[in-house]
Amino acid sequence: MTDILGEDMDIPQDRDYAAEIPSVAAKEAPVEKSPLFKKIDDALMNKVALFNNSYARYAARSMLATLFLTLGTAAAFGTAIQAEKFLPGSGKFTFAFMFSWSLVMIIFMGAELGTSNMLFMTVGVYRKKLKFSKAAKILGTTLLFNLIGGIIFAYMVSLTGPFQDLPAGNYLFTGIAAKLSKSSIQIFVEAIFANVIVNTAFFINLRMKDDAGKVMAIIFVIFIFAFLGYEHVIANFPAFSLAFFASHGTIPGMTLVSVIHNLFFALIGNYVGGGLLIGMTYAWLNRTKTSYVD
Repeated sequence: MTDILGEDMDIPQDRDYAAEIPSVAAKEAPVEKSPLFKKIDDALMNKVALFNNSYARYAARSMLATLFLTLGTAAAFGTAIQAEKFLPGSGKFTFAFMFSWSLVMIIFMGAELGTSNMLFMTVGVYRKKLKFSKAAKILGTTLLFNLIGGIIFAYMVSLTGPFQDLPAGNYLFTGIAAKLSKSSIQIFVEAIFANVIVNTAFFINLRMKDDAGKVMAIIFVIFIFAFLGYEHVIANFPAFSLAFFASHGTIPGMTLVSVIHNLFFALIGNYVGGGLLIGMTYAWLNRTKTSYVD
């Protein structure tokens, strides 16, 4: 084409101007999925697949959780009992440190823990990955076999040397008696914080890549709730059982009613802390079109 001065004008004839205008679809395209919740979804689907295909194997993994928890609890109480002999008041520190290894074993050995599954199942229902009925069955199964494992393995540990002929005022017996004397509201609130801490440790485990870093992070995070004496319903399964068997049922205040009272309010509080305060909150936070995801 020639302009009015007779000079040629270089006008591209094949330029696609429409392609330069962002489409409505492009503007509304969802942001990249949260890397953290991608891992949570994958872990959830593994749990569901195992539950659907082999109930026995799922039950076994649930019992393994309290095997490791029982061993960690026994080591924690055992070291606390010995520490108190040399330095009164030090048992609380040694207990918290040794107990922290329980979750390390549970995570690295692929066991199923009821308090972490409170988060997974709640998130799964909220994100429409599974139905409420299925989530309830999986969580109920986990809790049931955590309980069975806790009782069986605690009884076996009570037959070992460190828990034979313990004196009446030892750290294990006095600690359990104190747990059973707590009020309903104290148990409930402490249980909320306990499972906030436990599921924070699970989040850290999913986000970190280095195994050594995971171990250190888990130990120091779990130390918080163990040192503060917060209530964790699954940890109480073997703790109460071990104290009962080792004391031959002589702990003051330990009755069926007091045990059920503690476990009930710890269970409810743990669900609020892990399932709602951490699980539901972070699932909602990551259900966003912004780039601010975990």
